[in-house]
Amino acid sequence: MSNALSLANDRQFAINLSRGLDVLRAFTPADQLLGNRELCDRTSLPKATISRLTYTLEKLGYLLRVERLQKYRLGPGVLMLGYPMLAGMDIRHLARSHMEKLASKTRWTVNLGMLGRLEVVYVDALRLDRGNYLKPDIGSSRPLLTTSIGRALLFASPMADQKSVLNRLKLANPTQFRKDIHHFHRDQEFYERHGYCLSRGDWESDVYALAVPLRVGSTDDPVIALNCTLSSSKMSQSEINKNIAPHLLEAKRNIERDGGASYMNKGN
Repeated sequence: MSNALSLANDRQFAINLSRGLDVLRAFTPADQLLGNRELCDRTSLPKATISRLTYTLEKLGYLLRVERLQKYRLGPGVLMLGYPMLAGMDIRHLARSHMEKLASKTRWTVNLGMLGRLEVVYVDALRLDRGNYLKPDIGSSRPLLTTSIGRALLFASPMADQKSVLNRLKLANPTQFRKDIHHFHRDQEFYERHGYCLSRGDWESDVYALAVPLRVGSTDDPVIALNCTLSSSKMSQSEINKNIAPHLLEAKRNIERDGGASYMNKGN
């Protein structure tokens, strides 16, 4: 049974809400303007359903209608949903100065990410690698199994959560899962030896990335990971170990130290 079918049979699952969110997720940086027909194609929902959803989402401020083109774009309501979460994430404020130091020392782009549904979602980004055509930014997403930051998040998750995510990835796309799972197993052994995850072109052939999970706050807080990335890099393993990894691990220690002190002060 597929994950979608399982949810559809869940009596607690609000299918109409899910469909509305599917419409919002259909918009991407590459597809900022979509009409009802295009939304039908991307969501596999009937035209009548799409029409009702886009009408409702426009009235609520989550979509803006471009009359001249008879299409929609995301509205400010979507941004307003995300702001309270970002503003309430103490880790972003704690980590910022250390991210700046890490970026300054390595000249690599530095990001903070957390688990989305089945992907990494960046919650902060400091772009020093100006040649990075992928343009990481807050809210952008990356795959889990083929990125160092995705694997760092999985390795730091409780085993039950890790198994659940892997199973959902397998159900969502069995072919892609079989293709990507070896990255997870290979990096698991590397992480246990070196204390960080490494991607040398696993996701994009010319992108190198290192990542570590951050253990800050209580066990109720979401798992966060820190990474640094560089495009068009062909650094050797020894160069990475010598010139990049020590700075990343130092940033991790400092963020966790400051985060632990901050959390203890909150509890007093």
